[in-house]
Amino acid sequence: MAKLWGGRFSKATDTLVDDFNSSIRFDSRMYVQDIEGSMAHAEMLGRQGIIDKNDADLIVKTLAEIKKDIDDGKVEFLIDAEDIHMNIETILISRIGDVGKRLHTGRSRNDQVALDTRMYLRAQIDDIYALCEELKKTLLDIAENNLNTIMPGYTHLQKAQPITLAHHVMAYYEMLNRDCSRLMDCRKRLNVMPLGSGALAGTTYPLDREFVAEKLGFDGVTLNSLDGVSDRDFVCELAFDLSMIMTHMSRFSEEIILWSSNEFGFIDLDDAYSTGSSIMPQKKNPDVAELVRGKTGRVYGSLMGLLTMMKGIPLAYNKDMQEDKEQIFDAIDTVKMCLPVFSKMLATMKIKKDAMLQGAKGGFTNATDVADYLVKHGLPFRDAHTVVGRLVAYCIEKNTVIDALSLEELKGFSELIDEDIYSEISLETCVNQRKLVGGPAMDTMRKIIDNYKKD
Repeated sequence: MAKLWGGRFSKATDTLVDDFNSSIRFDSRMYVQDIEGSMAHAEMLGRQGIIDKNDADLIVKTLAEIKKDIDDGKVEFLIDAEDIHMNIETILISRIGDVGKRLHTGRSRNDQVALDTRMYLRAQIDDIYALCEELKKTLLDIAENNLNTIMPGYTHLQKAQPITLAHHVMAYYEMLNRDCSRLMDCRKRLNVMPLGSGALAGTTYPLDREFVAEKLGFDGVTLNSLDGVSDRDFVCELAFDLSMIMTHMSRFSEEIILWSSNEFGFIDLDDAYSTGSSIMPQKKNPDVAELVRGKTGRVYGSLMGLLTMMKGIPLAYNKDMQEDKEQIFDAIDTVKMCLPVFSKMLATMKIKKDAMLQGAKGGFTNATDVADYLVKHGLPFRDAHTVVGRLVAYCIEKNTVIDALSLEELKGFSELIDEDIYSEISLETCVNQRKLVGGPAMDTMRKIIDNYKKD
């Protein structure tokens, strides 16, 4: 097949080069955006009198027909047409001849691919945002049903202080809130239209860039043609945003894996979201969580690939930048695969409230509250810290817990301790006295959850 750009060349491209150079295998997914962009461009060319109005109308009409044929599976893309842009244009010319050749007036593949990529990623951001919102709703439901479910909070994976499952789950809600905010920030930055940048230096044709931008739903147009064709900040930014979403799911996955183990026993994953062993009949494996954790590295790899690709490219467009598609497409596909199954895994898991409570009773999670008790009775905090440290060491030696000690034993460590110590360091008190905004107290958490439900 003769190349649309082949006038300068005296021999055909080698078939190996055709295959190596071609991106149609992966950028064909942008056919909708490519056609929509071309339709808007053609309409603008007709309005501006750059091409005949009737020619513009025929191009728009034929492009719509091509889109329907692709939707219906009637079109086979060609490797030697290189990419989705040249494939669509080749099909157009085959159907309406010389009129189709007028479509590319005033544009380059460089600004065309930048346009398609922005439009495609914009739609993907909207999809991923919706999936994140579904996961947030799942977390809200779990939190609302577990305002009183006491569990141990950890630092260094060592039991630290008692919290509630609601408080723990809502930490991930906050992470997802930030993820959603980043997605919308990225969407805002990418939503400027590069078409009209040409290959790198714009064009002499009187294009109406603002008309095309409005037609395609952009907030404005790019202001530098060099940057318009070579900017891939928005691709890297989205890859980072997707990496952060995966980071948050991976952290939670690690906890789900631990919690579902016999050693923790905090949850039981639903059979529909677990797998078995080919040899050990008793096994119930948290494969969904493990795969989310594993696929996180895959998305990180896409981010690093993009950053590495861009780091040494001079202005303006270079063929290296074709590599952005596979990286960001794979990251998008991975995140869109993980979010819904992760959400359903959480929604269907059984929470073992008694096991969580028993977990909070071990590990001296109320030791800080003993120190606070002494401080409230006049002892400086550093001295209180030392007293409670000795108290914990005594309990470890006696294989007991603070709550189980007699008042006489407790007074042996400080005369400031009285009978009210037992109620003051109960797990319920430890949790519900932490009423500051951001704390785990039931009333505090209920207000936060109610506020989020109104949003």
